[in-house]
Amino acid sequence: MCDRPKVFIRLEQDYKDFPLPQYATPFSAGVDLHAATRSDIVLKPGQWRLISTGVRIAIPTGYEGQIRPRSGLALKYGVTLLNAPGTIDADYRGIVGVILVNLGDEPFVIHRGDRIAQLVIAPIQQCAFEEVESLKPSMRGAGGFGSTGFSWPVKQQNTDDSQMTEYSNEPYTQENDVTQAGGKDE
Repeated sequence: MCDRPKVFIRLEQDYKDFPLPQYATPFSAGVDLHAATRSDIVLKPGQWRLISTGVRIAIPTGYEGQIRPRSGLALKYGVTLLNAPGTIDADYRGIVGVILVNLGDEPFVIHRGDRIAQLVIAPIQQCAFEEVESLKPSMRGAGGFGSTGFSWPVKQQNTDDSQMTEYSNEPYTQENDVTQAGGKDE
């Protein structure tokens, strides 16, 4: 008897020969998704494309499907996902697609049946949202995008609450503009 939540799956007609998703080892977090293509697809360097997996799934309420890159494709070829992890909501019934991108230096060929991504089923909880005039201060404040540093070991942070600032009426500055370009300033 299986005490795990069930995910129902439907293979599209042209892909009935594909294997059902299965865990490769007893402790695997994800299952492989395969490229459901009629012919080979070439991703040139810098190019991305939506690739069908040929499957539809029904995820139980209280869970989501996370589409994640395969580490071997990323390491060996520079091929990964643009929106990682991608989310499949429990009420989605369309064909699962994977947005592959080639960040490598060479063209990458996708063949019918290639393992192109992983699917992880994870519990989620919906929250209630409440508008407030100000937010409780925190030590981190509005710092993000590397504000806690990149080196090891992590420096001891000041835990004195008097050093905290409330950010309810924080003025606009380029430092807190989340639309700024990435990379290092030259």
